[in-house]
Amino acid sequence: MLDAARLQWKFMSGTLPFMAGKVLHVLSQQPSMTGSGITLDSMVDIAREAGWDQHAVVGSPASNPAPNVGGLPHGSISPLLFDSSPLNFPIPGMSDVMPYPSTRFSSMPEARLKVYEDSWRRHLDGVIDRFQPDIIHSHHIWLLSSIIKDVAPHTPVITHCHATGLRQMTLCPHLVDRVARGCSRNEQFAVLHREHAEKLAEVLHLPAHRIHLVGAGYDERVFHSEGRSDSRDKNIIYAGKFSRAKGLPWLLDAVNSLAQKHSGLTLHVAGSGAGAQSEVLRERMISMSPTVVLHGQLTHIALADLMRRCKLCVLPSFHEGLPLALVEAFACGCRIVSTRLTGVEDGLAPSLGAALDLVSMPRLKDADIPLERDLPAFVEELTDTLDAALNAPPVDTASVAFSTSLAPFTWRAVFEKVEKIWKSAIG
Repeated sequence: MLDAARLQWKFMSGTLPFMAGKVLHVLSQQPSMTGSGITLDSMVDIAREAGWDQHAVVGSPASNPAPNVGGLPHGSISPLLFDSSPLNFPIPGMSDVMPYPSTRFSSMPEARLKVYEDSWRRHLDGVIDRFQPDIIHSHHIWLLSSIIKDVAPHTPVITHCHATGLRQMTLCPHLVDRVARGCSRNEQFAVLHREHAEKLAEVLHLPAHRIHLVGAGYDERVFHSEGRSDSRDKNIIYAGKFSRAKGLPWLLDAVNSLAQKHSGLTLHVAGSGAGAQSEVLRERMISMSPTVVLHGQLTHIALADLMRRCKLCVLPSFHEGLPLALVEAFACGCRIVSTRLTGVEDGLAPSLGAALDLVSMPRLKDADIPLERDLPAFVEELTDTLDAALNAPPVDTASVAFSTSLAPFTWRAVFEKVEKIWKSAIG
């Protein structure tokens, strides 16, 4: 528990600046590279302004022993290093296709899983002993979040669900009981939208009062429509991993058809991928130049600049939480074309209104594998929807409605909800 009298004495004596409490952030993956990593960076940045003393535990390859996390000093970041003993393998990813070399949980034998969990336990135990957090905020309903109570039984734990943990449960059914038993010990949970809350309650057998809807955010200082290009009508952007689960192969099919109708059409692809599947997609996109332009993994500033040069942002994915890229693109003035994902329909559609066009998804087998017989109709609808969106009027970024619709998606709005959970858990 937070010793308020002790902190007040230190503050008044001048030995400590104002501090709301001590929070330990925990992420099993590389920071800044995925949606959960961006969430971590943003929470750290705003929590610093709110007076929280912070430390972060993250995964990182041995080639990057000093990763950046939301601008924290390196002494406040404790990475667990992979590709070095005893973790002689790439970091396991919460998605089977990551933007960097990774290991799939579904391919990890029990002996390797044991090394993975034991290494995290030892690492966390040392950090917690040194930092003495008042609260722990972990990311993903998965193995790392499930073992935190083993080493911190008396510290409140809030776990942030990004949907990928729920997705891994379908890919690794042999780990579901282990994850559910461990994670259910954590006190509170933050979710992106209603469907996640319902699924989480079902899987972990949680009462509703332990699950909190916090949404997802974007950085309005970077993603905005000021300076938007006037020559953008033939430009489409896709921002994401090179993956079949993201619908990228079928987007390329649709763009191939559209290019015959729209002279000068360009699909800008911002992102990356690792593994054989990603390489096949990379080679195909290179062969489609100049219709397809690969930009690689961009900084936020470069991505926002690219979005301001495009009329449309497209996400043909088969499985997502609440996709931040769509909020960011809309903030930059893009129209949005997306598959009919629950997170998009529930979380974004009420705010995006007429700027959003939805495409019906093919039926799926497993978590994100489409039925082959549904794909021709999917590509046809995606092509027609993109065509209509290219011909539609631009987003009116000067309207009051535009600014109002974005207000709930700022990181500050998300952090305010998260901070309430922290303060309630500390008591």
